[in-house]
Amino acid sequence: MIRAITFKDIAAVQQIAKISWNDTYKDIIPDDIQQLFLDKAYSNTMLAKRMEKTIFLLAEYENEPVGFANFTYVDEDGDAELTAIYVLPDFQKIGLGKKLLVAGLNEMPKGRQLFVYVESENNGARIFYERFGFECLEEFDEYFEGHPLSTAKYVYLLNN
Repeated sequence: MIRAITFKDIAAVQQIAKISWNDTYKDIIPDDIQQLFLDKAYSNTMLAKRMEKTIFLLAEYENEPVGFANFTYVDEDGDAELTAIYVLPDFQKIGLGKKLLVAGLNEMPKGRQLFVYVESENNGARIFYERFGFECLEEFDEYFEGHPLSTAKYVYLLNN
């Protein structure tokens, strides 16, 4: 089941983020950099803001929270961004990521394009987005919490 996140889901979202991040980025981003980011991006205050200002969805499997996705609303240019999509490792590859993505897209029917930024070495995510129909526009180097990374920018054309 996919539904909107509520305040009572905050602890579950924080746990999913931590487990998923540690699993996904264990060989890409040092643990201390991951923790620094998670502490900021998934604080109670930040999650409350996300619930208020974005599309924030939870995936449940047998009534247990196992994943989430976060999308910005479509802006005046018709653009939106998928800012996060994470599913616990034990529940990946059973269609929940796709269900989260489709549910988020259904919340933004008037948009032009959806962007997502993916760490270039995150091959699992890249394959997921490409299979869904996202196109890689560019790759660029940046600093993430002071750590150098290569990032791939993808776009999905809405209403296509």
